[in-house]
Amino acid sequence: MKDQRLPAAVVDLDAFERNADKIAARLNGKTCRIASKSLRHTGLLRRLLDRHEAFQGLMCFTADEAVFLAERGFDDLLVAYPTSQRLDDLAACSATTHVVVDCEEHLANVPTGVGAVLELDVSYRRVGLHLGARRSPLRSPAQIVALARQARDRGVEVTGLMAYEGHVAGLPDDNPFSRAMNPLRRAMKSLSVPDIARLRQDTVQALRDAGFKLPLVNGGGTGSLRTTAAEACVTEVTAGSGFLCSHLFSWYVDLDLEPAAFFALEVCRISDPGFATCLGGGYIASGEPGWDRLPLPVFPEGLEYVEMEGAGEVQTPLKTRTPLKIGDAVLFRHAKAGELAERFAAYHLVEAGRIVATEPTYRGEGGCFL
Repeated sequence: MKDQRLPAAVVDLDAFERNADKIAARLNGKTCRIASKSLRHTGLLRRLLDRHEAFQGLMCFTADEAVFLAERGFDDLLVAYPTSQRLDDLAACSATTHVVVDCEEHLANVPTGVGAVLELDVSYRRVGLHLGARRSPLRSPAQIVALARQARDRGVEVTGLMAYEGHVAGLPDDNPFSRAMNPLRRAMKSLSVPDIARLRQDTVQALRDAGFKLPLVNGGGTGSLRTTAAEACVTEVTAGSGFLCSHLFSWYVDLDLEPAAFFALEVCRISDPGFATCLGGGYIASGEPGWDRLPLPVFPEGLEYVEMEGAGEVQTPLKTRTPLKIGDAVLFRHAKAGELAERFAAYHLVEAGRIVATEPTYRGEGGCFL
């Protein structure tokens, strides 16, 4: 990054492709729908779709994003979060499109030409305890079948079922920021996985018994690829963050992925010996607040946050064991893969340690969806 204007974001294409190969090797004959929100970069999405036949289709987070991608030639687009906005534009796309629904109000907004994918909630619920994302209100085969019949009565085509086990796929279980909780997280995952598989299988069977063909049964995420891909009823799994391996995805017992995305900040101040202050850097990840949501400083080695300040909007002071000087670059990893792209108009793409291309993120192409 010596000659680059800072701040700057970098993707190591060699690591990115090795991660893609490792993910492809876990699919167990299933296809992988790429979570586009975890990349937010059309060039990287095309590289993945071209790399393995098993990578088919994109999971989008808004209808706006799906329209944006359809206009750029992408096909088989699943909008994973229900919406009432821009669905007519989605229907007008030349691409095959689907939208997730979980209630009759959602069905009322689905236009002809857009498939409805019913979402089954598979979060862990026991005696008042709830673990997992609060998503769909549909928690049983009977509820899913009832909504499917309502869709049929309205003339809406049911094209699939989605069941995302976020409390398995999205929960690091070797987290160095909260080590005492790791055994509990692993136990919860072990208890959850068989229940999820039974519920998903029972729901798929109930839908088929009711006359629904279900060409698409989607589940999982990077953190649950092995277990979700083993289920016979699942036709496709989803992965996204694992391709770039943002730092939260380094803290899984069952994953062996390589960091592929970084950003560099400029050292702008030296306030005291043993400290260096970077310009900017407050790229805090979404989710439950905690130190693991901050970017991870990774180069030079031995950097630590100043507890009273953390990562700041205008400056990020660091304790350092390596002497730094004004103008030096410090490398960080973001906690979340896709959110990094909201901060930069372009990624520098690196092969064998050399920048081979600079390509726009969604933001660089004028895409801003949430």
